[in-house]
Parts: sequence; structure tokens; C-alpha cells
Amino acid sequence: MLQLTKPLAFIDLETTGVNPGADRIVEIAIIKLLPDGTRSVKRKLINPGIPIPPANSEIHGITDDMVKDAPSFVQAAQELKQVLDGCDLAGYNSNRFDIPLLVEEFMRAGVDFDMKGRKLVDVQNVFHKMEQRTLSAAYKFYCNKSLDGAHSAEVDATATCEVLLAQLVRYPELGTTIDTINKAIGEEPIVDFARRFVMDNGVEVFNFGKYKGRGVADVLKAEPQYYDWMMKGDFPQHTKQKLTEIFTRSKLKKS
Repeated sequence: MLQLTKPLAFIDLETTGVNPGADRIVEIAIIKLLPDGTRSVKRKLINPGIPIPPANSEIHGITDDMVKDAPSFVQAAQELKQVLDGCDLAGYNSNRFDIPLLVEEFMRAGVDFDMKGRKLVDVQNVFHKMEQRTLSAAYKFYCNKSLDGAHSAEVDATATCEVLLAQLVRYPELGTTIDTINKAIGEEPIVDFARRFVMDNGVEVFNFGKYKGRGVADVLKAEPQYYDWMMKGDFPQHTKQKLTEIFTRSKLKKS
């Protein structure tokens, strides 16, 4: 049984594409699992403000016509923030896609969606560590059910929730908390969702480019112009936010 100290929100997004910095949400589903085991469901179509590529509509079944009267993310942001307030976050491939894109949408909307103190559990990482499969296969493997309606956000989010609960039964070594799950699968702390930075012995280091493996704060102290280059570059807003936090912290230590 999963032991929770606060609600765990399973999130699934359907989108215009797979680039968190450029693409937009067209549907969001949130399955909120409460510490007492009860669940609540929130599903919402979103007008992305840009055309949905036909190739993506073929995957999730959502067309421009279906979202033309739906609210924009800016209009829905405060409602979604309230639903997610006080929640840890979970999903399937959520650490690399759903949560980064959701954070970008909140930032574009000018809504402060604070990630500090939130625990994250990516069910795909658990599954890939243990079995190496897709969500549909995971649902069949762990729950012995066929995933009818895959790529519907609510169906996928619900299936993801059921898969995690079944994984805890199958793998007792995962423990029963988000912390023990992440420790068991070797999940590293996240600096920025695009993983331009990673943690190395408690220090943020670059994970790309000519300074890969070097401490971010050390590089910025030596070459502050690199900060300006990144801030002007085509990096996700969340990456720039974390870069600014590290840059500001390094300046305060220097002074």
C-alpha cells in the first residue's frame, strides 16, 4: 500500500508536440490520490493558441475544432494550480515530458507554480528499471487489463495510477513512499527538467556543451557572459530560472 503524507497527483498531457519549450497542452487529466486512498479526477481540454499538427491529432484524437471553444492555458492556469496545490506529482515519463511542459505553461502564463518541496515519481522509470515496456504493456503486465482508449489523457493517467499501486505490490523492495521508490530505482535529483544541469556530489554541473561536467557556479564566476548567452538562447524557461538561481547564489557567496 502506498503511504502518502499529502496528495499525489498523477498527470497526463496531450499536446501539440514533444518540445516543452515550444509546444502547448491541448488536454490535461489529473488523478489525485489522497492519503486515505480516495481519488478525484480533473480533466480539461485546452485551446493551445496554435494549430494542432494532424499527425498529433491522429495520436490523441484531439483536433483544432474540438478545442476552439476551450479555455486557453492562461485562462485555466489558476484553476489547475489550485487543483495541484499541496500535491506531489507523478506520471508516465512525467519527469522528462509532462511536468516540464506543464511548468513551462505556468511560467508562460505568469503563474507561480512552485516546485520546491514537491516530490516526483515517474512510473515509467520504475517500469523501465524493472521490466522495460510501454504503458499499455505495463498495464497488461501489472494489472492484467487491456488499455482501451490509450492516448486519452484521463485513461492514461488512471492507468498510470493503477500501475504504480500494482508495482508496489509486485516489488516490495520499492518500499511504500515516494522517497524509497526513487532511491530503489536510482532516480537522481532534478535541477532543470531539460537536464541541461545535473547534480554531481551535491553541486550543479553542466550536462551539455563545452563546459559539460564543470560546476555551473564556477563557470559563471569565471565567465559571467555565459549566463547572458544562455538567457538569450533558445533554452526552456525553467532552465533559465534555475540558471538565474545558481548565478544569483554564486554572486551572493562571492560578495
